[in-house]
Amino acid sequence: MSGTGQPQQGGVDATGIRVVVVAGTWHSTISDALLAGAERMLEQANADYRVVRVAGAFELPVVSKAALDTGADAVVALGVIIRGGTPHFEYISAAATDGLTRVALDTGKPVGFGVLTTDDEQQALVRAGLPESREDKGFEAADAAVRAVLALRAL
Repeated sequence: MSGTGQPQQGGVDATGIRVVVVAGTWHSTISDALLAGAERMLEQANADYRVVRVAGAFELPVVSKAALDTGADAVVALGVIIRGGTPHFEYISAAATDGLTRVALDTGKPVGFGVLTTDDEQQALVRAGLPESREDKGFEAADAAVRAVLALRAL
């Protein structure tokens, strides 16, 4: 089950850390909930953040790289990709995942991965951070990004 073995989240101080949240707009109920979770975490941690909306998951890597190249300490990438009846799901999921990994490695800066890749809408709703959800992947992605910045600074 997803969430099993999950590390502690929240309770970190991100004062002075500059974060850009790059969020897709597909499946707005879910993507807006992911964004709300990320914002809640960043506000609790006192991070300096801004939000940039993009069309979908395919656009996340290029905008994330631009954000990091222009001074952000970390990016939180949020998106929703739900399997359909064509291979489109595999192509977009791979492009977003591989692209965001490349951005992190090329820039040496953290990218919090909050891109849901699910078989159906119900699976995404369970992970979206809505009141009836079991998980809050937006909060988790923001927390992971902030913790990675702190880890890099400690090296």
